[in-house]
Parts: sequence; structure tokens; C-alpha cells
Amino acid sequence: MFKKSASFWLTLSLTSLVIPVSLVANNLRVSALENNTVIAQANPCAGKNPCASNNPCAGKNPCAGKNPCASKNPCAGKSARNVGGPLAKELQGKPVVVDIYASWCPACRNIAPTLSQLKQQYGNKAHFVVFDVSDKAKAKQAEARAKQLGLEDFFNANKSQTGSVTIVDPKTGDILSQYRNNNKLSDYTSVLNTAISQK
Repeated sequence: MFKKSASFWLTLSLTSLVIPVSLVANNLRVSALENNTVIAQANPCAGKNPCASNNPCAGKNPCAGKNPCASKNPCAGKSARNVGGPLAKELQGKPVVVDIYASWCPACRNIAPTLSQLKQQYGNKAHFVVFDVSDKAKAKQAEARAKQLGLEDFFNANKSQTGSVTIVDPKTGDILSQYRNNNKLSDYTSVLNTAISQK
């Protein structure tokens, strides 16, 4: 009888210990979950990247269209920002304004008055080169002239860009500015004035 009674009390005692232990464990689990929630709310990285606003590359690539290493790598961007090297001797000493023209091009007609003003204003301070690509014969003549002036690579890359005007430093072949269908005179004069002042 005592053995049964002892085992009964032992079972009862163990059960009474299990219930508080499991309650404590549950409370700890709940507490831990609550703490995790608090931590998650306090963690600025939860749900979003807190560094996004500090990261210049977040949302867009700041290097698109511009190579930050171009000044260190002599070949970087050469095809896009350089016409292929220094221009012919006859173009040296003044900035060169290159116009890709076609008689059938609406953009060319749009910028014609602006180019006329530029020629009047900078006639003796800049060289003006027009590559007429109105038809195959004229395009062939323009290509030969481009080759003679040191602009062959530039012409081949841009001959389809009618209505475009490019200002080039003849000493280096660097493109100072390039516009297409832009009739805003001040855009051209600011670049030309800077280029002329640096000579």
C-alpha cells in the first residue's frame, strides 16, 4: 500500500513540477518571441535596407553613361568621348564644330538658324565642318573629307545622326559637347567660350 501510495505521490509531485516547468518554458518562448519582435522593430534593417539612402548605387547606377575610371585608363571611353585622336593640322588652334547635315532632315532645318548665328559669332574663332549626307554621292564625299581631317572614325560612327552638332578639341580629339536637334544657342556658346578661353 505504501509503495502504491509513494509512487502515486511521486507521480503527482513530478506532474506538479512538469506543469510549472512547461509554463516557464512557454513563458520564456513567448518572452523570447516578444523580444524578437522588439528587436525586429528596433533593427533598422528589418524589412528594408537602411543603407539604401546612403548607398549611391541604390536604385540607379551612378556609373551608367560615365566611366569614373576614364581619367586613369587612357583607353576608357575613347570611342564615345574622343573622335580617335588629334585632328588634321588645318583644324588646329581653334575648337571644331562638326555638323552632320542632310537636306531631308527636319532636325537639320530646326538647328540651321542657330548654326548660322554661331558661324557669324565665332567665324574666326572656331572651325566649322559640315558633313553632308543627303545622298550616297554626298555621303561619299563627306567620308573622304572626314578622312582628310582626321574625323574618319567619328564620321563612320555618327553619319546616321543627322541634325547632330559636335564640338571637338582638335589637339586631343576629345568631344567637348554633342547635341542632336538642339537649337539653344547658349548651349553651344558656353562650350565654345570655355574652349577658346583655354587656348
